[in-house]
Amino acid sequence: MKIGDQVSFKLEGQDFTGFIDKAYQNSFMVTFKSDDTEILDKYHDRVVINKKKLKLIKAAPETTDTEATDDEA
Repeated sequence: MKIGDQVSFKLEGQDFTGFIDKAYQNSFMVTFKSDDTEILDKYHDRVVINKKKLKLIKAAPETTDTEATDDEA
């Protein structure tokens, strides 16, 4: 998994989906949306979750270094 991937996870007994924002050694910071005001107040649409507890839904598009060099030329 990498930054930009869409993932699913459980938080306080509820299922959520979100996007990976930042990678750490054994976990990821995930941005998600919730209609539950308690979840919103507690997590502010972001949570750090262990990699083992995430399930990949959709991978982010691959970017290559050759695309960046073509744009610069």
